[in-house]
Amino acid sequence: MNTSWCDQPLHRIATAISTGAVPVRKVVDAALDRIRARERTLNAFTTVLDAEAAAQADTAAREIASGRYRGPLHGVPVSVKDLIDVAGIPTTAASRVPAGPPPAADAAAVGRLRAAGAILIGKCNLHEFAFGTTGEDSAFGPTLHPLDPGRSPGGSSSGSAVSVAAGMAWTSIGTDTGGSIRIPAAACGLVGLKPTFGEVSCDGVVPLAPSLDHVGPLARCVADARLVLHALRPPAPVRPAACDPVTRRLGCPRPFFLDELDPAVRETFDRAMERLRDAGWDLRDTPIRHAEDTPAVCLHLVLAEAAAAHAHGLEHHAGSYSTDVRLRLELGRYVLGEDYVRAQRGRAVLAAAVDAALTGCDALVLPALALPAPRLGADAVEIDGRSAPLRPLMLRLTQLFNATGHPAISIPCGLTCGGLPCGLQLVGLRNRTDHLLDVAEACEAVLSD
Repeated sequence: MNTSWCDQPLHRIATAISTGAVPVRKVVDAALDRIRARERTLNAFTTVLDAEAAAQADTAAREIASGRYRGPLHGVPVSVKDLIDVAGIPTTAASRVPAGPPPAADAAAVGRLRAAGAILIGKCNLHEFAFGTTGEDSAFGPTLHPLDPGRSPGGSSSGSAVSVAAGMAWTSIGTDTGGSIRIPAAACGLVGLKPTFGEVSCDGVVPLAPSLDHVGPLARCVADARLVLHALRPPAPVRPAACDPVTRRLGCPRPFFLDELDPAVRETFDRAMERLRDAGWDLRDTPIRHAEDTPAVCLHLVLAEAAAAHAHGLEHHAGSYSTDVRLRLELGRYVLGEDYVRAQRGRAVLAAAVDAALTGCDALVLPALALPAPRLGADAVEIDGRSAPLRPLMLRLTQLFNATGHPAISIPCGLTCGGLPCGLQLVGLRNRTDHLLDVAEACEAVLSD
């Protein structure tokens, strides 16, 4: 099989598999060939499951040939972030901290992928314990951007994004605590979906901050992300008879969210907004009250919960953490109980503010990442003539929606003059992820022309 198939969307390869146009084994071999060709340069994987994937391919081929086709993921190679348990394979979280024996059972998300017939091709590199935005702090070394190896692909789901962008898997499952799916999706020109909080189970996933953690897909288009989401989440007892119509009304929360943008991102975002407006979309300014409190609220939540999750590791293996991750975890030990409670109250206020901003709109629209993919090793970047710390800037546009639980998605919206991807973020009503996907697919049709 020609490896050019590796650059096609999931739904297209699924059709080829279901019709018998392409044998499953050739699909898997093509993905493994692409991994062999690019992995040494990109460092997207911690483990490649080549023998296991080949065996799964033979099983899938027999099932499909006998009429037991399970759906659009059947026979399709997928990757998962190495924070997610796969039975019998060590879950390293890209850390030197001892992880104990390999898990005996799959994470809930992996179990659902297997039930859908997906083929697990490997586990992906990440920023250690998902506590970073660049993918640089990893026991396996940094993952590199597929368009420019001197840049970060974003994080923490760095390897997951690169595995899809480089054609080594048709989709990947990542986690998102402050933007860790949407940030690398935006940096690499992919679709990255953070569903409504709790919509996809986090069972079997190494926690960072349990009240902020989400599991979701990275994919090449919205249709593919929808297919993967439907496989990941349990079936609803009752499905609605019809989806809500897309009214083509979007609210843009300009204050705070558009205050600090790299000029190239601002230009690309404004150009995307103009294209939507020309296509008949109603774009209105919709401020989110108290948005300026987002960094403080999210910082106290994530630091406190992460420190609690890593209490044993910090007590017994502090020297095994990478320096920056360990320092962030240790900071969490100094968050006062009253500060954490105050942050929880702030979270409720912010959730109500996002709900209010969504009134009368299909979704909120804003950039997903305030700058193009940053250079490796950068601690700060220049924005509007001043130096801005990199980590807070990368989290600035995404972390609010982890705290509030609203579904959010990043879709590609163009390239900077330097040829780097930018992401358009859409945020929908809680528990209405399917409607958000409808809106995203309609926007994608305009922006991909």
